[in-house]
Amino acid sequence: MKIKTLSIKLVLCLAVCTFLSSCLEDKVDLTKVSYSEEEFATLSQYLNLPRARASFAVEFPLHMIRSGAQTPEINDAKATLGSVLFYDTKLSANNTVSCGSCHKQELAFSDDVALSKGFRGELTKRNSLPLASTANFESSYGGNSFAGQTAFFFWDERAHSIAEQSKMTLEDDIEMGANLYALSDQLENEDYYKILFRKAYGTEEVTPAKITDALEVFINSFVSVDSPFDEGLNKKFGPFENFANFTSQENLGKSLFNNNCSSCHGADFTTLVETVANNGLDLEYEDKGVGARTNLDFDNGRFKVPFLRNIALTGPYMHDGRFETLEEVIDHYSEGIQSHPNLDIRLRDGFRQDGSAIRMSFTTEEKAALVAFLHTLTDNKFVQNERYADPFK
Repeated sequence: MKIKTLSIKLVLCLAVCTFLSSCLEDKVDLTKVSYSEEEFATLSQYLNLPRARASFAVEFPLHMIRSGAQTPEINDAKATLGSVLFYDTKLSANNTVSCGSCHKQELAFSDDVALSKGFRGELTKRNSLPLASTANFESSYGGNSFAGQTAFFFWDERAHSIAEQSKMTLEDDIEMGANLYALSDQLENEDYYKILFRKAYGTEEVTPAKITDALEVFINSFVSVDSPFDEGLNKKFGPFENFANFTSQENLGKSLFNNNCSSCHGADFTTLVETVANNGLDLEYEDKGVGARTNLDFDNGRFKVPFLRNIALTGPYMHDGRFETLEEVIDHYSEGIQSHPNLDIRLRDGFRQDGSAIRMSFTTEEKAALVAFLHTLTDNKFVQNERYADPFK
């Protein structure tokens, strides 16, 4: 009798365990599924999105954490929507170009031409700035106290947030030519956007603010901090010592950069020292840069000081894309700086009464070392990360 009772209890125990295990498995499966079968079938007609939504969580390297950086919180549903909007040609007036047309992931979200083509084939007025040249975008517009200087967007810094930059680009009569209100109505009729906006905002209603917000969340997830430079800095308490993972040529280039270039660009490639400057490209500027926006003579020829992460991938260089290679850029600073009246004081020769432009006069060996060092800023994992790739079939 006791044996029989024990057997019944054992069977009941196994049944309960099986039931609980089944429930646990169901619970785990549910946490991995972001869309119902019907929703996923609809999305899959147009998009290569995973059933379990990709995570856009941001992680910082040790050297940034030591310096007090706080990682931004990314809403995965909004970032997923933002990725689709970023690559959708429907955001242009005639369905020909997307944000991704001029900001290509394999080029650290830059373009490989001096001036990009807009929705009617016209050329943009300035070179497309790379979107993966920062450690992360929250630090670039002052959303994080770790940023140092508050840097804004475009070559003349006329936009103060990614959302504002996106709005200006979408509505630009050369770049994308969209009417955001008409665009909102158009996107509301797309089956895949009904699902994605509902997941991100709890409603299928599309508004201009939601479009630019989702784009901002997606771009805020661009964290490019897995370069050989980051690896070296993680093992040091500053960027001025030699890095063990660098060659002697790369360490020479780093030293030359720190002594000649970091007073504007910064030495850790995370904190910006200067936001805009005249770097002596010309004596007369057809494009007056910040001066065209402010109408101040003092600002003529002043342009954004760009962040330099992934710089080896983002040529051509300068606001007009005049330099095809890093070698040409270094030649400019070595012997080509022009003595414009607004030339930044750090590029003036303090030993000359007229304050004329300095000549850094790098040797052939030093130029090669600078190029080698700048290549250590490339984050190959970032430019190959599938979560930033074009989701359209």
